Amino acid sequence: TIEVERSLRVFDGAVAVFCSVGGVEPQSETVWRQADKYCVPRIAFVNKMDRVGADFFRGVSMIKDRLKANPVPIQLPVGKEDTFKGVIDLVEMKAVIWNDESLGATYDVIDIPEAEVELAQEYRDKMIEELSSHDDALMEKYLAGEALTNDEIRSAIRQSTIDIKICPVICGSAFKNKGVQNLLDAVIDYLPSPLDIPAIKGIDADTEAEVERKASDSEPFSALAFKIMTDPFVGQLCFI
Repeated sequence: TIEVERSLRVFDGAVAVFCSVGGVEPQSETVWRQADKYCVPRIAFVNKMDRVGADFFRGVSMIKDRLKANPVPIQLPVGKEDTFKGVIDLVEMKAVIWNDESLGATYDVIDIPEAEVELAQEYRDKMIEELSSHDDALMEKYLAGEALTNDEIRSAIRQSTIDIKICPVICGSAFKNKGVQNLLDAVIDYLPSPLDIPAIKGIDADTEAEVERKASDSEPFSALAFKIMTDPFVGQLCFI
């Protein structure tokens, strides 16, 4: 919709939420194209992993096939449907298991379950290989067989996300409060801050000359009014 497109113009980054059962839906395709138009870096969150029919890997495939994106899982689910209990962090190579007694408010970080180790290593290798294709320094270490630090991997994920080379994919169940904490961490770790965004160009209303504004306290104030609405109680509102 035009409302969504106007909002996307002012986003530094976004989280695209997909249903683990329904996958990519028609409206998702529309919003994704609009985000592409405004070069908005994204993280994908495959939600509702506790529902019957949940399939994380099908969701990832649909993001690639229907959105023509480059999804890179940085987490894997532990269980699915009514057995969904946590995720595997492919950067730290640890499992995060939520406690049902606390309604997902607390969790334990443990070793990856033995049955999941092989799959986790396979997807970690795929992740590192993809990241290396966008980072020369990482590629040199990878080809030399040198071990990569977790900080190096996180830095590569962040830069590739900001450059819109990849779309990191994580998962969880918002209703059960499982994966929400990791999603917030991913927003901080991988999506751009205002300082990572290029300077914005606009037209000076007085001189009609093109000007450029950086995200800096030292710059003159400027803003984009991206939405105007009328509230029955407070009157007209302008979102900037």
